[in-house]
Amino acid sequence: QEQLVESGGGLVPAGGSLRLSCVASIIYFSLYDTRWYRQAPGKQRVLVASVDRNGTVAYADSVKDRFVISRDDAKNSLYLQMNSLKPEDTGVYFCYVARSREFWGQGTQVTVSS
Repeated sequence: QEQLVESGGGLVPAGGSLRLSCVASIIYFSLYDTRWYRQAPGKQRVLVASVDRNGTVAYADSVKDRFVISRDDAKNSLYLQMNSLKPEDTGVYFCYVARSREFWGQGTQVTVSS
């Protein structure tokens, strides 16, 4: 059964760093487009960063120059390196992969204190 498992969230002071990981139990992971989303309390889920099957990356304006998305297809893994964290980065971060089907992880909480 396909599943995504995120890890790496936690509580960090403003200016700190975290690295999120997502391990996918999916056959042919390398053929999937992958993304990280964030959902802040009381708000809709928003796209934070993406890296497609060809390695093309994109970022939300709010995280450009601070976050780095990467993937290791040999390990069926997706990562999000988050630097210079701000309180507004607080939320639950979700891993997402899609091709003809889409899958979501359960989320990992990131809390940035001011």
